[in-house]
Amino acid sequence: MERLRFFLNDKPVEETGLSPTTTLLRYLRDRVHLTGTKEGCAEGDCGACTVAVLEHDSQGAPALRAVNSCLVLLPMVQGKRVYTVEALKEGGKYHVVQEMLARELGSQCGYCTPGIAMAMLEACHRRDMDEPWKLDAQMCGNLCRCTGYRPIREAANQVAGLRPQDRFARALAEARPEPMALAYEAGAQRFFTPGSMDALWDVLDKHPDARFVMGGTDLSLEVTKRYAEPPLLVSLEALPELHVLEPRGGGHRLGATVWLTDLEDYARVACPPLERMLRYFGSRQIKNRATVGGNLCTASPIGDMAPVLLSLGAEAVLRSRAGERRVPLEDFFQGYRRTALGRGEVLAYVDVPAQPEGARALAYKVSKRRELDISAVSAGFRVVVDGEGKVTEARLAYGGMAATPARARRTEAALVGQPWTEATVEAALARLDEDFKPLSDHRGSAWYRAQVAKNLLRGFFHETLSTPVPRLAEGHSATVQVR
Repeated sequence: MERLRFFLNDKPVEETGLSPTTTLLRYLRDRVHLTGTKEGCAEGDCGACTVAVLEHDSQGAPALRAVNSCLVLLPMVQGKRVYTVEALKEGGKYHVVQEMLARELGSQCGYCTPGIAMAMLEACHRRDMDEPWKLDAQMCGNLCRCTGYRPIREAANQVAGLRPQDRFARALAEARPEPMALAYEAGAQRFFTPGSMDALWDVLDKHPDARFVMGGTDLSLEVTKRYAEPPLLVSLEALPELHVLEPRGGGHRLGATVWLTDLEDYARVACPPLERMLRYFGSRQIKNRATVGGNLCTASPIGDMAPVLLSLGAEAVLRSRAGERRVPLEDFFQGYRRTALGRGEVLAYVDVPAQPEGARALAYKVSKRRELDISAVSAGFRVVVDGEGKVTEARLAYGGMAATPARARRTEAALVGQPWTEATVEAALARLDEDFKPLSDHRGSAWYRAQVAKNLLRGFFHETLSTPVPRLAEGHSATVQVR
C-alpha cells in the first residue's frame, strides 16, 4: 500500500501507518505538534481549527482555501499543500493579517485567533472581494467569545484582496495539480482515491458496499463525534469527469464533486435561485469542502440543495461500469437517508434543464441564525405563468417538512390552470396541510413549520410580482425580501 504524501508549510511529508480516519487537526496537534491550530467544536462550527489548503477550482485555477481541519481526513490532503498559522510569519516578519489583527485589537484570549487569521489569509488572496457581503461570508465561520466582531471585521477589511507578494502568492504562481490517486491501508482500515473512472470501477468490483467520501463535512462528524472507524472509504476527489461545472443545453451540468464555493460563484450569474440558497448553506470553510453530490447523497430531509434543485426540474445522472442512467431528482430520494443509488453506482452529475419562458423561481431557507445554521424549513419554488396570467406549471419543493425533501403536489395542482393572484395563492395554501404532516423537534414545532411553509409561498408570490427571478439585495436580513 502507498504512503501519504503532501506538503505541510512547504515541506514535503510522507506518512504511513496512521489511521485513514485521523483528522488533519489531530495530525497537526498530536503527530507534528503544530499546536497553533486549535480544537473547539470538532464539527466545523467554530473555525478555531481553520487551516489553508492550496486547491484547484472547477476551472483548474489554483486557489488558497480556508477549511476546517477537524473535518478533513488525512488522506484527503494527498498531493496538496497545507498551511497552518505557523506558516504566516516568514523570515522573522509577521504577516499582514497578523499585523492587522494586532493593530485593530482583534484578539483577547487568543484561542480563536489562529483560525481567524487563516480565514483572513484566504480573504487576503481572493481576487473577488468586491462587495461588502463577501467579507461577512468569508468570516462567518469563525466564532469569538471575548473580543467582539467589530475589530475582527475591521482587520479583515484591511487585508481583503491585498494579494501581497508573500510565500502564498509564490505557491499560487507555481502551483501545478499533483496526483491524488491513493491506495492506503493502516490496520483494518483502507482508503482509496481512484485516479480514473476505470480505477473506480475496479475498486467497486471488489468492494461494492464501500462508502464514498468527498469533502467530509458530514461523514467526518461520525469520526469526531461518534468515534467511528469506517473500514473502507472511497474518495471521488481525483476524478475530473465528476468535477464538471458548465452550461449545457440552456441549462447547467453540476458535477457531483464540485465544491459549493465554486458553484456559488457560477450561480451568481447563471442561476440566481441556486445562488440564494448557497449564500446561506454554511460558512466559507464548509463550502470550500462540501460538494453537490455529498449534500444530495446524504438524503437528509433538511439538505439545503435538494429543494431548489427539485423546483428547477433537475435530474440525477448515475454512472456505473454498466453505463449511465437518469433519474428525476424527486425519485432519487427513496426514504429517510436512502437514495436510488445501486451497488457499484455513483452520482456523476446533476443536470438542471433550461427554465421555461415566464418562469418565476426562488429559493428560501429559514433557520435560527442567518449564517452557518441548519434549516428548520427550506423551499424552492418555480411557477410558470403564461401571457394571460395563468399558471401553466408549478413546482413547489420543501425541506424539513417530511422524511425526504419533497414536492407539494396537491398545492401545485391547486395552482395550475388558475390566475397567478394573491387570492389563488391563499386558496391553494390549505392544500399544504394535506401535502405535509411535519414533526416537532428542537428546531421548530409542527405548527411552526406548517405556518412557515405557507408564509414562504406567500412571500414568493409578492417577491416575484415585478421581478420573476430577483437577486438578493445588499442590505438583506433574510432570504424573503418583500417591501
